[in-house]
Amino acid sequence: MSTVTAVPLQPVRRSYLVYLWLGIALALIGAVALARQGDDPLTRNARAKGVVTTASGLQYKVLTAGKPGAAKPTDADVALVNYEGKLLNGTTFDKSQQPTPLPVTGVVPGFSEALKLMPKGSKYRFWLKPSLGYGDKASGPIPANSTLIFDVELLDFLPQSVVQQMQAQQQMQMQMQGAPGAGMPGGGAPAPQPR
Repeated sequence: MSTVTAVPLQPVRRSYLVYLWLGIALALIGAVALARQGDDPLTRNARAKGVVTTASGLQYKVLTAGKPGAAKPTDADVALVNYEGKLLNGTTFDKSQQPTPLPVTGVVPGFSEALKLMPKGSKYRFWLKPSLGYGDKASGPIPANSTLIFDVELLDFLPQSVVQQMQAQQQMQMQMQGAPGAGMPGGGAPAPQPR
C-alpha cells in the first residue's frame, strides 16, 4: 500500500480572487463589444427600440402615427409625400422642396413597400438595404451598394387613373388657353354679330 503525502496549499489572498473575477468580467465585456462591432449597420439598427424589420429586410420606425384605421396606398395609387433621403454617413442625397407626387410602383422596391405600410397622415423613417434600393448600380450622388435612409411623411394619395385624368384635363385647358380664339365658335374667328 502506498501512502500519499498531502502538501497543504497556502491560502490565497481574497484580493487576488477579486482581481481574477474582475479580469474575467472585463474579458467577457470586451468580447461582447468586439462581436457587436462586427455587425453591419442594419443588424445593429434592427435591435433599436421601435424598429420593425419586414420579411424583405426593409426596416422602418413610426415617427408619427397616422389616423387610426386610415387607408394605405396600393400599387395603383400616386402618393403625395414630403421626404428626405440620406446615406448612412448622414449625407442628404435628395429632399423634396414641396409635397411631391410619387407613383407607388415608380420608385425603388423598398420605398414602394414602405409607402404601402403607411396610413395617410403618418411619418416613417425607413432603411433600405442595397437590394431594396439601387443595388450594385450607382445613381447620381448614391454610390453602388448603398444602404438608404428615408424620412417620409404621407400627406395623401389618389388612384393613378384619377391623377392621369386630372393631368389630361389640365393639359387640355392649357392648350385651349394657349391657342388664339380657342374655344370660340367658328374655329377661332369671332362669331358674326347681328346688325
